Amino acid sequence: MVSEAAARALGILRDGSQFSWYVIPLFAFVVYVYAVEIERRNWSLVFAGLAYWGMDWFNEIWNSLVFHFTGYAPVWGAPGDTAFLILIGLNIEICFMFAVAGVTFGKMLPPDPKLKILGIPNRLVIAVGGAAFCVFVEVLLNAVGALTWDYAWWSASAPWLIFLFGYLYFFLVSFWVHDMPTVRAKAATVGIIYAVDLIAILVFGVVLGWI
Repeated sequence: MVSEAAARALGILRDGSQFSWYVIPLFAFVVYVYAVEIERRNWSLVFAGLAYWGMDWFNEIWNSLVFHFTGYAPVWGAPGDTAFLILIGLNIEICFMFAVAGVTFGKMLPPDPKLKILGIPNRLVIAVGGAAFCVFVEVLLNAVGALTWDYAWWSASAPWLIFLFGYLYFFLVSFWVHDMPTVRAKAATVGIIYAVDLIAILVFGVVLGWI
């Protein structure tokens, strides 16, 4: 039995008639953010941003697979107004937001990775703070019905899984890539992340039609 929220999301999944022109300036904004950092040759931020975005795609893929295998609901869904629903929990607006989020949070990192804040490594402090902030935003989105949760273990009353698996490791991977010593290492790591995402989309989406 499909949940009510999941049914609403399925009703607009990859429906091109939902398109709105505001998608174009949003896309231009994402391109601009990366173009600025590429112009500055700030490869640490570029690859940190791409790593963050790639980890979100990984999350969205397994979330869609949860819905396929349960036949009930994804862990989170996005059945609200959107210009395009890419996956059951990922709309085009969320996609573009995550595309720039890694760059935004990366700009908050102190130049020295070894610097400590209250005795704690600064990368960990910013990762925890960033993840907590994102969970807070998700709670607000859920409260207005823009983001839906159908499982008690993934909810405002049990936010620790959202914190750990919804966000924290995005930040940790992004900051890890940011601090890698060479551009080659950053590019290789991001390449692996996107290769896994692409293979999963091809297998579970294009071939099997599960997502």
